[in-house]
Amino acid sequence: MLRDEIKTILPHREPMLLVDEVVKNEDGTATGYYTVRGDEFFLKGHFPGNPIVPGVIQCEMMAQAACILFADQMREEGALPVYAGLDKVRFRNMVKPGDKVRIDTKLLRSCGPMHTLHGELSVDGKKCAGGDFSFVIVSAAK
Repeated sequence: MLRDEIKTILPHREPMLLVDEVVKNEDGTATGYYTVRGDEFFLKGHFPGNPIVPGVIQCEMMAQAACILFADQMREEGALPVYAGLDKVRFRNMVKPGDKVRIDTKLLRSCGPMHTLHGELSVDGKKCAGGDFSFVIVSAAK
């Protein structure tokens, strides 16, 4: 699924849409991709002359790629995925402009609206980040 279809699931829009493509795998996992163009807002000051993708942005990439696993819930009117926590997150290698990031996510458990997953980011087969994260799907309607 490419960006236009991803937008039917995620409420995120540019400049915070951080996945270019996502695939739901037969084993129930999800794999996403994002190519770092170099003109993203988060690179402008992180760091001038030596831009790297901030860790918090890498965590957001993991969460966005995982949302395809909840496509039916996410397509409901007003559905909003909200981060609930991060655990055991580690950053091992830098992600830089020009890199094509692979994002692998798998569901660990669900309890009501709370979902806990594991995600890993890699570039050219080299692990850059990984960890567990939780989010809740809430209704944005008031």
